[in-house]
Amino acid sequence: MTDTILILSDRPDRQVKQLRASLRKLGFNVLALPLVDIGFDSRYPSGIAIPRMNGALPAAVIVRSISSGTFEAITRRLGILHAFAHLGVPVWNSAKAIERCVDKSTTTFLLAQAGLPTPETFAVESIANAQLVATRELVHGPLVLKPLFGSQGKGIRLIRSIEDLPEPEEVDDVYYLQRFVARPGPPYCDYRVFTCDGEVLGMMARRAEGWITNIAKGAKAEAVKGPLRAKLESLALAASAAIGTDFAGIDIIPAADGKLLVLEVNSMPAWTGLQSVVPVRIADCIANALAAWIEDELDERPAA
Repeated sequence: MTDTILILSDRPDRQVKQLRASLRKLGFNVLALPLVDIGFDSRYPSGIAIPRMNGALPAAVIVRSISSGTFEAITRRLGILHAFAHLGVPVWNSAKAIERCVDKSTTTFLLAQAGLPTPETFAVESIANAQLVATRELVHGPLVLKPLFGSQGKGIRLIRSIEDLPEPEEVDDVYYLQRFVARPGPPYCDYRVFTCDGEVLGMMARRAEGWITNIAKGAKAEAVKGPLRAKLESLALAASAAIGTDFAGIDIIPAADGKLLVLEVNSMPAWTGLQSVVPVRIADCIANALAAWIEDELDERPAA
């Protein structure tokens, strides 16, 4: 393998630029490419063709995004990540962790199986099955419909009646419905905790006038202080362990009674909002953790 770290991203956004700078400070070469540009190629001993690497493999891979696409395209891209792992190349986050995170129903299943507090959730196919769920559950309060694969608060809607359910073609005939968590507001608040390699790098409160509190939707980031930090840290580390992420953004929401509930685990989180309220440099922490992990892996390998 080379001393090159491969960053997989659809575009050179702020996070990619920060990671590149942090990794270069540690002495690594850095190559950033879209995953779509990497192919299977049986001419190479590795079976993988990476532009500008002439058949060589990277020392490690960091996945920032895998982009949307057809089922066939996403399957192929995840196959590339699985292939890297098969070849002994560390992949942060692994294909398995990404699969668990991008499918919100699997995330919720694993959180619940680990005994972590999470809102009641129902994931079904067909409008008929969604209507059955809504008929049964709306008597207990509103539901939130989320895209099964989605981020940054896009496509979220509040379901107060059966008539609020969208047509099948709007949601690819999959209905992910979660109990709406009532909380004080406005402003409304939830928390994002960033974990990396079994540690918490930082956390923020997100406040917004509306009940959707994503930074991308206009929420404001604030520092988290006091004894709440320990509770959030414990929940976030347990959620990361349940999903198996190397680094992640864990979303936690406080209910009206003060109970904390884990909403989501994001395997490809942005950290612009978080960086504005924490003293550590997130990209440096990820780079340092990955470098230490690579060194440990090399030390454990038998001599040739």
